[in-house]
Amino acid sequence: MLDAMAQRYGILPSQLLREGDSFDITVMDVALTYQNYKNKDSAQQYDPKYLDHEALQKKLEKARAQDG
Repeated sequence: MLDAMAQRYGILPSQLLREGDSFDITVMDVALTYQNYKNKDSAQQYDPKYLDHEALQKKLEKARAQDG
């Protein structure tokens, strides 16, 4: 975790050890949790079992109508 935090903040791990505190760990935890949440949400959005085929068909028809 120390390496990941140092990479994320663009500092050396030794500097993080000297200057970091528990608040930095909390911020890192929240940031990673949110990032994982967004990645999961994004993956579900494009997973075929979550797609509404009727809605997609309507969007396709609408796009074709605007094109022509």
